[in-house]
Amino acid sequence: MVKNIINILNKVICRHFVIILFLSISAVFLDSNHAFAFEDEKIIRIYIDADRTGTKESGISIEQGIRVALSEVDNKLDGRLVELVIKNHRGNSRRSKKHLDQFLQDDKALVAFAGLHSPPLLAYRDFINENHIPVLVPWAAAGPITRYPSGSNWIFRLSVDDTKAGYVIVNHAVKKRGFLRPALLLENTGWGKSNRKIMTDALSKEDKNISQVIWFNWGISNAGAVEKLKNILASGADSILFVGNAPEGKTFVKAMLSLPHKQRLPIFSHWGITGGDFPSVINTEMRKGLDLSFIQTRFSFLDEPLKDIGKEVLKKAQQIFPDTIKSAKDIKAPAGFIHAYDLTRLLIAAVEQVGLTGDMEVDRANLKKTLENLETPVKGLIKTYQRPFRTFKSQYSDAHEALSIDDFVMAHYGESNEIVLHK
Repeated sequence: MVKNIINILNKVICRHFVIILFLSISAVFLDSNHAFAFEDEKIIRIYIDADRTGTKESGISIEQGIRVALSEVDNKLDGRLVELVIKNHRGNSRRSKKHLDQFLQDDKALVAFAGLHSPPLLAYRDFINENHIPVLVPWAAAGPITRYPSGSNWIFRLSVDDTKAGYVIVNHAVKKRGFLRPALLLENTGWGKSNRKIMTDALSKEDKNISQVIWFNWGISNAGAVEKLKNILASGADSILFVGNAPEGKTFVKAMLSLPHKQRLPIFSHWGITGGDFPSVINTEMRKGLDLSFIQTRFSFLDEPLKDIGKEVLKKAQQIFPDTIKSAKDIKAPAGFIHAYDLTRLLIAAVEQVGLTGDMEVDRANLKKTLENLETPVKGLIKTYQRPFRTFKSQYSDAHEALSIDDFVMAHYGESNEIVLHK
């Protein structure tokens, strides 16, 4: 009896072993076939190193803009299938450096897109340029990012540039709105520090004094924000020039709304607040008790009449993202989408001009040189780009800036959380 039971168990075990062995071999075979097929396919990779946690809307919008532009060329560059590699640095510079290292180890990686945050790019600007990594910037605004003092400058920006943004914000607050004693409320990062310099210069040219400069760190508490606002009020400020992102922007606005109505100061903000869930948290009703405006670039899918290219791009976005983009108002953090789309159009034009060899070191170098020497105009959402980049020289500091001060405008949130540009 015992022997029979043992024999039965042995047969069951053997049968299960054979099945498991068969499945394992099949899995290996399938994986091998997949790997061989993938290896045979000519591909290139585009990395997106952005924040998809604290300001996730900005990271998602950048990806959406890239995907829509690539769809116009069947997701191929010079006959090679394009694969996006999505990286989330969570606003952490060290994580961003890890992703740059991964890029360098990838022999299919052609170019990297950056995200909303300036600090990672400021921290590793030398590393990027010394290792010849083509980086396209559709959001981060700190002035020094693209101003590496050498022809070996591998960072290209199509976005707001702080060397100009401060003048636009100050002009709106002082000339258009008539405020005389603004306070600067700045995040304590390289981005905040670059804005202090530019905004101070812009105010001095208007013969206006800063009432106070207040610094804050990421993650500031509501109590800390209230204290800083009270310090600003005590200084006699009549308005606030704010440089920060959505998480801290929400905190300061809630703190402002907690003050008596007569003590609430107008806020003229950089566009970092538009990169997250700011408008859904600081909703329409809350915004009625606040005077808030912020800088943007001069294009909106809500423009009337909307340019033909805008209609076409919006239609494609609706087709590619049917669950999330049903109308123009569904494009969250639209600046990321718009700039990433236009930058990808420039990337496509550069590759069409120079071609690809398959040797990424060669192709990256050719891409950099070609971006600096685009021969044909490139139609984008913001404008048609006529040789937007040039070889960097210290006497021409805007060589790697695709936009000019004329491309920037102030804006506010509308009734449906949409961004409304000021005319």
